[in-house]
Amino acid sequence: MFTAPTFLLLAVALILGRGLVWIVNLLVIAPLFDPLRKLPGPKGRFFSSHIKYVIDPDFSATQHEVWKGKYGKTFRYHGSGKFDYRLMTFDLRAVSHILVSPIYEKPRITRTFLSTMIGTGIFTTEGTEHAFQKKIIGPAFTLQSIKALAPVFLRVAEELRDKWDESMPNGQDTLDVYHWISRATFDAFGLACLTYNFRAIHGETEELYLAFRRMFDLADKKGILRILLPVLDKFWPDEIARSVLASRQVIFDTGRRLISDKKELLRAEKESPSTSGEKDLLTLLMKSNLGNDSAKRLSDSDLLDQISSFFFAGSDSTALALSWSLCFLALHPDIQTRLRTELTHPITLDSSSTTSFHFEDRAYDVLESFTLLDAVVRETLRLVPPVHGTLRVATQNDLIPVSEPVVLSDGTVVSPGEHIQIRKGSIIHIPFEGLNFAKDIWSEDPLEFRPDRWRSLPSSAQPPNFPGLANVMTFSFGPSSCPGYRFTITEMKAFLSILLPHFAFAIPEGQTIGKRNGLFTRPIVKGKSSMGVQLPLIVKRLDECDPL
Repeated sequence: MFTAPTFLLLAVALILGRGLVWIVNLLVIAPLFDPLRKLPGPKGRFFSSHIKYVIDPDFSATQHEVWKGKYGKTFRYHGSGKFDYRLMTFDLRAVSHILVSPIYEKPRITRTFLSTMIGTGIFTTEGTEHAFQKKIIGPAFTLQSIKALAPVFLRVAEELRDKWDESMPNGQDTLDVYHWISRATFDAFGLACLTYNFRAIHGETEELYLAFRRMFDLADKKGILRILLPVLDKFWPDEIARSVLASRQVIFDTGRRLISDKKELLRAEKESPSTSGEKDLLTLLMKSNLGNDSAKRLSDSDLLDQISSFFFAGSDSTALALSWSLCFLALHPDIQTRLRTELTHPITLDSSSTTSFHFEDRAYDVLESFTLLDAVVRETLRLVPPVHGTLRVATQNDLIPVSEPVVLSDGTVVSPGEHIQIRKGSIIHIPFEGLNFAKDIWSEDPLEFRPDRWRSLPSSAQPPNFPGLANVMTFSFGPSSCPGYRFTITEMKAFLSILLPHFAFAIPEGQTIGKRNGLFTRPIVKGKSSMGVQLPLIVKRLDECDPL
């Protein structure tokens, strides 16, 4: 008869035995039968990893082209080690299949990690739930909705311009442009999403702003162990987990009040149709939600998760894209001067009307009429996509079609129109940055900031040859593409149209701006990375401006 200690020893032995079997299968047996093993790709020792060549911007910008030259457009690399085969493809036929097919989902670890920060919104769901949520949020991002928000972006940009004016009594200063732009885009998002003014431009004291800011700043600081085992945050929360939880509570409490207030406004609008309805994203979401079957409506908590998702994916990424655009213009003063000339020149919208971007009722149309502005924005988004790539996991075995030949390790050639095999659980890396830098798509100078390329794009960078939204892979493609791409582009144009005619931007002497990839691609000063994310630029009032 077994005693209690014996049972305990047997249980421990069973757990250790099953763990050993799992490890042996993961490291030795499963890789032997992985179809990706047959694909060409860089080699390495057992625990060698190629991840730094994939995510470190000091390597990735050129490494992708090196690998394509050696192995073709579809190959495998080692993730955590030689046993971890991951697929990378620049074959647009394969990319389209992966991003459109429901078989491929964002890794559960990624979704779980993000959901601890922003809840179960559009960026953390998959399948039918994701499709349902996208249907609900669709009306908030129509062209008509974005047109209505253009004046909001312009007003916030004017606030930032005036604040910079106040802070520069001598007409010039070196400012951390990213920090300032981040504050301004929070204000713009608050007004556009919630009709809520954070007033972050004037001071970083508002409680809801600080809650969002803390949570997003902490996202890049979570240790790998807590990303892999998010349950630790629940049972043994560290300081970061406690801070995230406290921030989410502030967001939830404030959001609940905002939703309650908007319900009252919607009731008033229903009772009095002449009442002018608000056009912020939360109101549009709530209207779209009410128009749905009552059994399929999003709860108030779900609506708030959508707004948190917009702030997380939109405000921070737009601030980064806008900051990078100012950085590129500082590096290319000739393009900066040309753009300033365009923005200060009267724009003729039709044969009978001449106006400027200050007329709010036509703000969007005027912004769209600036051709160089459009090119600068798109070239920035091409060169520095806020998210440098995305991972997908195969939820079942599949055959991925290719349009370019793939030579397997045994010499077999997978010809165009044929398929490569992938098994359930395999990880696929879609390199947004790499596709935006591909020489066969963008010609021989893809790493150069050259907005004039947008005047006459090669056919390889246009639909249907190139599937990316706005002719870049920055916003992805297919069901998981970014619904707010027009929002981002319009906000960037609005800010540049206000700031460029009033200020000149230059790089401080001896300073080199680099990139740091985390959840987003952020600017750092090379040699001063320990000082964290920053983008110091010389900002000089134009009316006192000497050539920089």
